[in-house]
Amino acid sequence: MADGTGNRAFVEFDRVQKSYDGETLVVKDLNLSIGKGEFLTMLGPSGSGKTTCLMMLAGFETATHGDIKLDGIAINNIPPHKRGIGMVFQNYALFPHMTVGENLAFPLEVRKMSKVETEQKVQRALDMVQMGAFSGRRPAQLSGGQQQRIALARALVFDAELVLMDEPLGALDKQLREHMQYEIKHIHENLGITVVYVTHDQSEALTMSDRIAVFNDGVIQQLAPPPDLYERPDNAFVAQFIGENNKLNGKVIAVDGGTATVELPGDIKVNAHAVNCGGAGQNTMLSIRPERVLLGPDATSNAMEGHVVELIYLGDHIRCRMEVAGNDDFIVKVANSHEHAALKVGERTPLGWVTEDCRALDAV
Repeated sequence: MADGTGNRAFVEFDRVQKSYDGETLVVKDLNLSIGKGEFLTMLGPSGSGKTTCLMMLAGFETATHGDIKLDGIAINNIPPHKRGIGMVFQNYALFPHMTVGENLAFPLEVRKMSKVETEQKVQRALDMVQMGAFSGRRPAQLSGGQQQRIALARALVFDAELVLMDEPLGALDKQLREHMQYEIKHIHENLGITVVYVTHDQSEALTMSDRIAVFNDGVIQQLAPPPDLYERPDNAFVAQFIGENNKLNGKVIAVDGGTATVELPGDIKVNAHAVNCGGAGQNTMLSIRPERVLLGPDATSNAMEGHVVELIYLGDHIRCRMEVAGNDDFIVKVANSHEHAALKVGERTPLGWVTEDCRALDAV
């Protein structure tokens, strides 16, 4: 099976299922190919199956059905410590009684590496994460961010070609988390390793990934590069889960080519890009991003009226909450510029969108 780039898959899930009770499937017929050197993120809400998939790849969980392959070889029956996979957890999982250097040396000693080579690899891995001077410290003497760097270095120290990361930045504060996102991204780019990353944080996934697999209810809802997921969601779940999204519920009147004509509450008729909306008479959810909505004189197509409910000043833009076609939580991001300074709470203003920017999806 090929990965998303057309090359032979380095990691492959082939019809993989997982059940804990013999009845309910936590993962349902998963087929997923990951290319060598790719950064793939498994993204989804709690209970969606993403962490279970990672644990099966690591060897800590066993697939109920199907095969998991690494570089073409089925690894279902290979124990975790023989898979040669690096692992980074949210809780760091460092040995508290060992120094930083000893923590990093441990996986090398298990592999019977010589003392000289172990010391060289430990120092190289520490330098990669800018922690070269901390070899003699204990984990308790380090901050959370420093401990996470050490956990990352330990996953890289034995030259693993595949590194798995399970919510590794979840315990860090916002600023440090964002900094570490770029650190991990740059290390991935410099080393060319394959990374499979699990998170429920969609902005983290958009920032770091080559491709994102969006999970829900044990099934991949969409697998695509970040811009495709955000700009072109396949269904209502992905549209709602990735980024901020406005939804308008309506009924399809007609579909002509790739364009759906939809009737909204208030006898408003608009056009949208037909994606997953069925035919005439079907209910649909229109999806449009807040930054794609046009206001005032710019609203020349799909025009209707919006009632300004709330204005929040956010520096570079103003967040305008409006009542639009039955939705009283319709958000428009307005650039902080002179032409939009006249927006006032309680007023009505024309709004609209370019047809291609609005997607007619399945009703929810």
